[in-house]
Amino acid sequence: QVQLVESGGGLVQAGGSLRLSCAASGRSFSAYAMGWFRQTPGKERDLLAAISGYGGRTYYADSVKGRFTASRDNAKNTVYLQMNSLKPDDTAVYYCAASNTVSLRTTSTDYHYWGQGTQVTVSS
Repeated sequence: QVQLVESGGGLVQAGGSLRLSCAASGRSFSAYAMGWFRQTPGKERDLLAAISGYGGRTYYADSVKGRFTASRDNAKNTVYLQMNSLKPDDTAVYYCAASNTVSLRTTSTDYHYWGQGTQVTVSS
């Protein structure tokens, strides 16, 4: 069982940056591929970025490619999402998730553990 806690959300102006963190409990954090998702009211939860267990492979949705960067520090049991050039359309609740596999995962159904979410609001 893995418990995930996101932090770092908040209010930022368009063009600004935020870094989200997701701290995981338990051991063998490198055994879990991680993903970052976001959701707005009435819409499905969308995968933004994913990173393999050892960090060697990453995936980005087209909507955030070149602006967002996922990274992880397995010694700290933490995964990060650096978000630059933020836009009002990036406003959402952001979630991190863990998959019971070290390999990169790009489908939400492949993720087994979820954080509680953190709100990101980008003002124009």
